[in-house]
Amino acid sequence: MRKYIGKKDLLLITNPLGIIMQGIGAVILIPIIIALIYGEHNYIGFLAFGVFSIGLGAILRRLPADYNRLQLKHGMIIASLAWLWAALIGSFCLMYSTNVDFLNAYFESMSAWSGTGLSIYPDVEILPKSILFLRSLEQWVGGLGVVIVVIGILIRPGTAASRLYKSEAREEKIKPSITSTVKTIWWIYLLYTIVGVVLYLIVGMHLFDAINLTFTTICTGGMSIKNNNLGAYNSIPIYIVTMILMILGGTSFLVHYKALKGNIMDVFHDLQFQAMILIISVFSVLLIVVSNFTSVNSFFFIISALSTTGANIQPTPIMVNWPDFAKILIIGLMIVGMSAGSTSGAAKLIRIVILFKGVYWEIKRILSPQGSVIPRKISGKPVEDVEIREAGSYMFIYFIFIFISWLVLVQYGYDGFNSFFEVVSAQGNNGLSMGIVSPTMPDLATILLIFNMWIGRIEIIPALVLFKGLWDAFRG
Repeated sequence: MRKYIGKKDLLLITNPLGIIMQGIGAVILIPIIIALIYGEHNYIGFLAFGVFSIGLGAILRRLPADYNRLQLKHGMIIASLAWLWAALIGSFCLMYSTNVDFLNAYFESMSAWSGTGLSIYPDVEILPKSILFLRSLEQWVGGLGVVIVVIGILIRPGTAASRLYKSEAREEKIKPSITSTVKTIWWIYLLYTIVGVVLYLIVGMHLFDAINLTFTTICTGGMSIKNNNLGAYNSIPIYIVTMILMILGGTSFLVHYKALKGNIMDVFHDLQFQAMILIISVFSVLLIVVSNFTSVNSFFFIISALSTTGANIQPTPIMVNWPDFAKILIIGLMIVGMSAGSTSGAAKLIRIVILFKGVYWEIKRILSPQGSVIPRKISGKPVEDVEIREAGSYMFIYFIFIFISWLVLVQYGYDGFNSFFEVVSAQGNNGLSMGIVSPTMPDLATILLIFNMWIGRIEIIPALVLFKGLWDAFRG
């Protein structure tokens, strides 16, 4: 029987994985600055675990590597392992500083790195400032992509960069080379981060809050340093700035690049941007008319759900009592997500558009005279059969994993509707919650939600490639 992944393949991933582990370790060291500023003594944990990741990564980098042999399957395995390692190192820091058990710490860390925003801490305001900053920093780095960050900083140009770039479910190239594309994305991301901090300061927010909130909003992550999230500020200007940043985070970097180059009209010609504006407008009006939401609440929650940020301006008990109509709308948006090529999670608008277009083209083909050629284009680009099949297959697998976790939560006695909401939120890397996520969740439920967050962030296929690779390696 043919093995798609052998021992030589597994050895091939160690060098680039070592580079990524060093990058993760460097990220873990940054909160030491915050710990020293606020006189917190938990900086030892950041130092120890950051150095550990850097040191182990350095060992792996010493192993022989042939980057010319690196294929997409290797890139996917590296990406899958990178996210698991990032969550592991982050969980050690949480265990050291907050005395939480490993499973809950891993949940919190995966939630941060994956840009989900669900939290097991009932009171985040008592956490050390350095831990709050760590969570925000992990979301900020994770929103851009752990592998993408490392490509931009450490990995040399060439085929390896291309394979790793695609392993993060990214296809669009802004510049001719992948490395130049990643660096351009980095500069755009940094620019919007600085703009976000400045805007929050202008509307009256303190610097520490402004930095944390910008980090978690521009990455469409949504983790908050306040127990009542954005609602703690009770400020319309802050809500407006947050909505702007959520839309920026959920818009393709290619669109941002064109806009910053002066091609403003290209923004409105982008199909995903058009769909995003249409959905926000229509669904917000529906919440206002049918569920009696205020205009601010309506637009905020629609943008938060669609962008998969998960920020909220109402406490969880209020959300639990939302009418079912509102919950269904939010669930639908959390499944869809915003643009591919952005920091947004979930299925992405382009896949949904391809599926609907595919159905339309098939109906049109059936109704047309035999032998007729049906043009299939989206935004002027031809769409092949394989793209329609891939979109359909992905959505099928996406719902299979949602169904499994949903079934487990219901089996543990959680409300069926709220359980579905929670699982969709986890796998879509959203973070809106009906209150099910807590430190007292059954272990199996916690593990499955961690799994949902992980596969949602890497878009499932890399995880399946990793499992198949491990199976082949152990059998061989």
